[in-house]
Amino acid sequence: MPSLTTWQLDPAHTQVGFAVKHLMISTVKGRFAQVTGTVRMDERDPTTAQVEAAIAVASITTGNPERDVHLRSADFFDAERYPTIAFHSRRVEAGPDGELRLIGDLTIRDVTREIVLTVSLEGVIQDPWGSRRGGFSASLRLRRSEFGMTFMPVVETGGVVVADEVRISIEAEVVQEQGKVAA
Repeated sequence: MPSLTTWQLDPAHTQVGFAVKHLMISTVKGRFAQVTGTVRMDERDPTTAQVEAAIAVASITTGNPERDVHLRSADFFDAERYPTIAFHSRRVEAGPDGELRLIGDLTIRDVTREIVLTVSLEGVIQDPWGSRRGGFSASLRLRRSEFGMTFMPVVETGGVVVADEVRISIEAEVVQEQGKVAA
């Protein structure tokens, strides 16, 4: 029976970012400043990982306060009605070159869809303060319309103000909980 260790996301060293085309000619980038999560896994076998994560929608920031207010509105995330984006893993598959495919359910605006994250483990170390830390990078592309975000005014050249496809990138650091090893 594998021994699972429990790790908590370190919010000070975790970044959930996104990029989306604006007017089909430029890219707007932003991030969510508040994310929490837990990873449980047998360190000898990363395919045993079980991941839970939550993002506070109101923490969205793009560097433009007016745009951020619009993104929190019913046109996009509707943060008042749906304050949290949630992820719950189903399974992990080994991929080429040491990459992993983390398959799970992503819930945005009360709509749940299965997604596949491409994950790279960056390493595990003992930090100078006596804690064990791990790092990983992950990415995916999704269509925001599949999660009920259908605000897409058309511009005169035939494109849209905000593209449907969104690129998500995650840089995360996790800290092993002391004494949290379950058989």
